[in-house]
Amino acid sequence: MRHVAVIGSGPAGYYTAEACLKTFGDAVRVDVIDRLPVPYGLIRFGVAPDHQSIKAVAKRYEQVALTDNVRFVGNITIGEDVTVAELQQLYDAVVLATGAPHDRPLEIPGADMPGVIGSAAFVGWYNGHPDFADLAPPLAGPGVAVIGNGNVALDVARILAKTPAEFAGSDIVAHALAALEQARVRDIHILGRRGPHQIAMTPKELGELGKLERAQPVVDPADFPPEGDDALLEPGMRKAVTHLRDFAATPHRGKPIAIDFDFFAMPVAIEGDGRAERVIVERTRLTEDLRSVGTGETYMVEASLVVTCIGYRTPPIAGVPYEHGRGRFANTDGRILPGLYCVGWARRGPTGTIGTNRPDGYAVVELIAADTGAASGKTGRPGLDTLLAERAADVVTFRDWQKIEAAEVARARAGAPREKFTGIAEMIAARSD
Repeated sequence: MRHVAVIGSGPAGYYTAEACLKTFGDAVRVDVIDRLPVPYGLIRFGVAPDHQSIKAVAKRYEQVALTDNVRFVGNITIGEDVTVAELQQLYDAVVLATGAPHDRPLEIPGADMPGVIGSAAFVGWYNGHPDFADLAPPLAGPGVAVIGNGNVALDVARILAKTPAEFAGSDIVAHALAALEQARVRDIHILGRRGPHQIAMTPKELGELGKLERAQPVVDPADFPPEGDDALLEPGMRKAVTHLRDFAATPHRGKPIAIDFDFFAMPVAIEGDGRAERVIVERTRLTEDLRSVGTGETYMVEASLVVTCIGYRTPPIAGVPYEHGRGRFANTDGRILPGLYCVGWARRGPTGTIGTNRPDGYAVVELIAADTGAASGKTGRPGLDTLLAERAADVVTFRDWQKIEAAEVARARAGAPREKFTGIAEMIAARSD
């Protein structure tokens, strides 16, 4: 029997558990450990609440979680309830699937002012993450700056621009929906250092902006290279740029909210009287190798809310080798140390889609198969149970999660799949209702 501990219950974690089942069959026991009482990580707290089709992948993880060989061990904090070193003593393999939940810092003057919020925090706020439920972003001003040219920036802009009716069928949390209903946002600037051909946005997410009831995307036609250059792009990027060209060619329809794409725009400072009020932006140009460099020309964007969507970092864990420059665990193809592995964003940094984590998990399980024998004599699950009982840890099981989920569904608003709990205490309390 092989015993595997997976730290993190998001896509990377459950794809790793799935790979263990496929590879070892009944000769494996997998414990999926998470700090929160609820599973699925990025699916629950990172995917936009109006993208329910993407969240549906959780059903696949549920099939894995309900097998006898895999169990969810929720409400357990690594470093407090149990350490990685202790898990290594108990399990044949320990896999870090902790993702990259921390924002990469924006290193410009004023970035620490009130009103400047990282996308992990802002997305966590409208998705009901317990760490960010009390965020209270400033939404009373008309101007917002969203820094970044990826899909997260589009998500943030879209959520800010939607009408309450457009959230029907989503699982946006009540406190965020109420705040957005009272918001006075009228001008959203998406700031990117390079041009339309260098975006990291996908066609689907861009296309959604053109269908918003009260918001219109605005692009300056002068920002585009010659249209013939689009033929050199790969098909997905070409389709995304076509959306941008369509936005640039669409006459203004008098909608009350504008989503302005500011290309060749590099934020250099955030200013305000005790809180963010404006972003100072330097215009850029591209070098021959497509790097952006400042031109010295600046302009100002009025913004009482600044959301930085510039990347994420994996938090270090004591005793685990870490690459600070890349914001991930130091590893070779997923192997950190003997018996210690990492997958997903914790392994490669915040790149790829949810599906990218599946081959990642299978590749690491191949390493585990090569590195471990079928019978090491380690205690695995019983050993963890004994240790956690000695420390009076309050473990939340997958059956507990199902009760929490049922309670969320029962209190849902009309047209919403569920009303998510946003506090750990209320999550835990719901399992006994």
